[in-house]
Amino acid sequence: MAFPFAAIVAQEETKQALLVAAVDPGIGGVLLFGDRGTGKSTTIRALAELLPPMRAVKECKYGCDPQNMAALCSDCRSRRRNGVLESHVVPVPVVDLPLGATEDRVVGSLDLERALTAGTKSFEAGLLARANRGFLYVDEVNLLEDHLVDLLLDVAASGENVIEREGLSVRHPARFVLVGSGNPEEGELRPQLLDRFGLSVEIRTPVDLKTRIEVMRRRDAYEREPDLFASEWTPANAGLRRKIKAARAALAKIIVSDAVLERAATLCMQLGTDGLRGELTLVRAARAIAALDGETEVTEEHLRRIAPAALCHRLRRNPLDESGSTARVERGLRELFGH
Repeated sequence: MAFPFAAIVAQEETKQALLVAAVDPGIGGVLLFGDRGTGKSTTIRALAELLPPMRAVKECKYGCDPQNMAALCSDCRSRRRNGVLESHVVPVPVVDLPLGATEDRVVGSLDLERALTAGTKSFEAGLLARANRGFLYVDEVNLLEDHLVDLLLDVAASGENVIEREGLSVRHPARFVLVGSGNPEEGELRPQLLDRFGLSVEIRTPVDLKTRIEVMRRRDAYEREPDLFASEWTPANAGLRRKIKAARAALAKIIVSDAVLERAATLCMQLGTDGLRGELTLVRAARAIAALDGETEVTEEHLRRIAPAALCHRLRRNPLDESGSTARVERGLRELFGH
């Protein structure tokens, strides 16, 4: 049983980023970079218990959405032409991608012998198939082998996984929220992959004594009686689950004024972010926060709350400024908003 999400002490920016990604998967994923032993993996795995269940086509190995005709796999499209697709409610997948995973385990494999002898395609689904419409988690993502990084970049850009072997090919939907964690002391992340993460959170070891004591107290209670501890936090987790569900329903109706768009663009220009992905992600994430807050319109406060996570990994290196990227974003916010 996973540690309850609602019981995690502090780490507010981490929890906020994961909730934003749960409300709007199109944000582009979440990267958690920081000190070892700060609960990165615990927080991500706790999210699985928090996500509202989803409706999927029965007997579909990719968990296709029966309401989204454009994103159906070839098998579901074929069945759809022959009648109504049966569906059921299933948990949102949260799939771990181990560092030592082979390419076949990640993308899936084709049975060439069966194809040659029986003339039929036999495809064994991989981790990308299991993660469709869910979350794909890579611990120590900065240590992931280059060929797997290239593969993830291709799939993340297209939303589709293509397997080709000896003239045979299979393609299937692979749309997932990529969540990565790592320790920067063990190596940098490739810029191409870093740019694919919508939000990035720098995690530091708590320096407040009361916070550290509370972490120990809750962890000890969980390890001694995990079922009892989880049951005590069930109402709080259920409240967060309802909040995510309501935010998803309200997301499309959240208003973003021209004044807020101008603020977002001005901040990105002031910080010198590359391209336009920074302000697009910033506004999209601010809309998700407004939906979580039950608001009808994005405000400057919503921009302020998510700006460090949306922009800190998009700043160019400045040899004349020794400040960290998060400090530079916070300084830019003070200069723009005045407090």
